[in-house]
This record gives sequence, C-alpha cells and structure tokens, in this order.
Amino acid sequence: MTDLDQIKKMEHIKKIRAEADCLLSEAQITAALDDMARKMTADLADKNPILCCVMNGGLYLTGQLMSRLQFPLEVDYIHATRYRETTRGDELEWRARAQKDFRGRVLVVIDDILDEGITLAAILKYFRAEGAAEVFSAVLVDKVHTRKFVQSVPADYCGLTVEDRYVFGCGMDYKGYWRNLPAIYAVRGL
Repeated sequence: MTDLDQIKKMEHIKKIRAEADCLLSEAQITAALDDMARKMTADLADKNPILCCVMNGGLYLTGQLMSRLQFPLEVDYIHATRYRETTRGDELEWRARAQKDFRGRVLVVIDDILDEGITLAAILKYFRAEGAAEVFSAVLVDKVHTRKFVQSVPADYCGLTVEDRYVFGCGMDYKGYWRNLPAIYAVRGL
C-alpha cells in the first residue's frame, strides 16, 4: 500500500467515525456491563469457569468483565472469524483454538455481538463436542433482525440490543478500526 493509499484509507476511517450515529452511550455500556457481571457472578462464582475470549471482537468485553468478576476464574482465547476486516461475513475461519484443557470445565464464550449467530453457534458446538461440562455465551450486544442462523441460540448473558445497522465500538470494528471506542456507533448509509 502506498503512502497515498494509506492516507486515503485513514481519511475514510476518520470520516466514518465523524459521520456515525451514536446508538449506545458510554454510560449505557457501563450500566450493561455492571448488570452482566452481577448476573454472571450469581451464576458462576462457584463453578471455576474459564472465560474464553473470541478474538478480536470479544477482547473489549472480556477485559471489561474480568475487572468486574471478583471470583476465581481462568482466561483463554480462540480466534474464529467470518469477517476478516471486511463488512460482510464469509466462511468461518479458525485461526487459533483454545490452549487450556477445558474438558469437564465450565466455559463462558465471550464475543462482541450476536448478529446472525453463525460464528457463535459453531464455537459453542465445538466446545460441547470436545467435552466442556457446560458452555455459556456472553455478548455485549444482540442485533435485532430476522436473519438469525437457524441453529443459533440467544446468548446466556447479553448486555444490550441494537438495531439492524452496521455497528462499531466496544470491540466491534469497521474494517479493523474503532474497536477501542467506549460507545457503540452505527455507520451511516451501510
């Protein structure tokens, strides 16, 4: 990529953020995270769970929840993606499997968003088939629409819902950028 191409790309990325609609404020996100942590603590505090972050989107939520969960737990990650820094999903690609021995253990799979549910359904199926005792799922947002994957299930822990728009922030990205924002935004016109 030339310097000029890089400059144009950064201009586009900055324009997307400048023109985006804020759907959920930082205060709403904080309240949702606190609520999720309360529910997870009530359910999981005595289960010695492994939190399994789905990279890269689940990184934000995993970090935010870890500081709120004041009980013994372990952390691992997997990397399974359908988007590859694009705005359209494709075939699921497994880039990294869990490192910890999770057989017979309670697992909480943490991801950023439940959109169509294809990725999360595949991950949950994998952990169950490989011997996890119980597998829960946690997502920051559930996108409301009618295109859910037939085999998808609601997340066990969900912070908020968002309308059917392309969203970014709080772990969700726009072409690899803006995962770091503390609120959730929607791209205009996409």
